Amino acid sequence: MQVKITDLTDQLIASYASVGGINHLDGTNLPCKNGIVGITNDLLQLLFPGFFDNKITHSSEIKMETALLMDSVAGRLEDEISKSISYNPPNETSENNTRGEAKELTLQFLSQLPALREILTTDVDAAFDGDPAAKSKEEIIVSYPFIEAISVQRMAHVLYKFEIALLPRIMTEWAHTRTGMDLHPGAKIGDHFFIDHGTGCVIGETCEIGNHVKLYHGVTIGARSTSEGQQLAGVKRHPTIEDNVTIYPGATILGGETIIGAHSTIGGNVFIMDSVSPHSLVIYDGLDMRVLDKQEKRKASEFQI
Repeated sequence: MQVKITDLTDQLIASYASVGGINHLDGTNLPCKNGIVGITNDLLQLLFPGFFDNKITHSSEIKMETALLMDSVAGRLEDEISKSISYNPPNETSENNTRGEAKELTLQFLSQLPALREILTTDVDAAFDGDPAAKSKEEIIVSYPFIEAISVQRMAHVLYKFEIALLPRIMTEWAHTRTGMDLHPGAKIGDHFFIDHGTGCVIGETCEIGNHVKLYHGVTIGARSTSEGQQLAGVKRHPTIEDNVTIYPGATILGGETIIGAHSTIGGNVFIMDSVSPHSLVIYDGLDMRVLDKQEKRKASEFQI
């Protein structure tokens, strides 16, 4: 007996009734993932004019083109933020005021673009200064996945601080799928940040990372355990990395109370769940993990990749 489409439809509708946890029916309109991806791409054009576009941008036309793109982004972003507020209001707000709040938050976000450009300039500098294989800063911006990952994270972090639901995570997970770097929008990341190679890096929601920090591929800065689930929401569960720290490939650093002191170097494949004093060198010698103090560090051979 041939199965009919109507029978298959009935079976799926029955599943909607019996397995309701993954339905979103008759509720508020959720933000559109594809729409947010388009907005994020356009925001990258605003941050890096001439780099993320298919045509030459002339300085004589930059004001008009920027105004047009800014207006387009503002309207679409306001729509998505309005959906997010309806889904999960960041503050007590009446339904009639949702659109007004969305417009205000959109303008506040867009006003941060000049400041974001300033800090992203330091990230590009850090990438160029930290990678002898880089031929130019233009090469870094157009080809290094790190620049896309950190640009999206820094934009998403602004929306995260505004307590806007869904949008920040959609943005960073899109960047995650494209770059292999999982940088949570909640993480606080200082200036002159660089992830060399980058694939497989994970930075958790409550991480705090200082200035002039450099990571390599496969680094995890995560939580000790998430077995308590939602009871840990809002709790600092990821490490603090102070200024001028370098973390080599495969290192795993866990725990909200864990602090990696300034000017420390974390060697490859180490596993850390305790704080490390400033000016330390942590290495794995094949048998044990060793923490060398500043005097010993001078005697140790330097790591180079």
